[in-house]
Amino acid sequence: MESRAIKIKSPKNSKISIKVIPGHFATNHSHINYYIDMTSIKHSHAMAYEAAATMAMKYENNTMVDTIVCMDGCEVIAAFLARYLSKSGIMSMNDKSDICIITPEFNTNGQMIFRDNIQPMIQGKHVIVLMASVTTGITIRKSMECISYYGGMLVGISAIFSAVDEVEGQPVNAVFHKDDIPDYQSCAMHDCPLCKEGRRIDALVNSFGYSKL
Repeated sequence: MESRAIKIKSPKNSKISIKVIPGHFATNHSHINYYIDMTSIKHSHAMAYEAAATMAMKYENNTMVDTIVCMDGCEVIAAFLARYLSKSGIMSMNDKSDICIITPEFNTNGQMIFRDNIQPMIQGKHVIVLMASVTTGITIRKSMECISYYGGMLVGISAIFSAVDEVEGQPVNAVFHKDDIPDYQSCAMHDCPLCKEGRRIDALVNSFGYSKL
């Protein structure tokens, strides 16, 4: 499977790249025809730094940010993003701010929760959600409900890759979009054209990686 990998550079920053593998893959919410490998962006400090710099351009001069809710193992990017947003500057909205980085838990019902000691970092705060991949928007909607429940104010959604331009009217600030990947498709499991053709699933995938079948 790895031999089919294609390297794609971000049109927003040529120092950032992902590998995509064509095939038939199943996520928790959909079937997709490309697996997007984000390992280097999430775990290489040099590329994570560039990804954070690219995301920060959307917010640094016009958005107050107190907290970054970090999903999908994007803590390295989140730390660099917080550093970029809090740097000193004439136009900076977050000059020398101490931006918190937190990660939610999921209970047995799949609901996002924050423990009592973390809740003060959400309540009354301006919050950005940072994800690796936005495919259907389902997880983002859960994040919105959770942040609202704990009294936070969502001011931005950022992602390494997004197949959608917005969720519930909130723009998704992504480093890569589906148009950057030729013929990218995401569909509900019961509408998957590859399933209808009888093609076997190559792997189960999520934001942490893949497991071949």
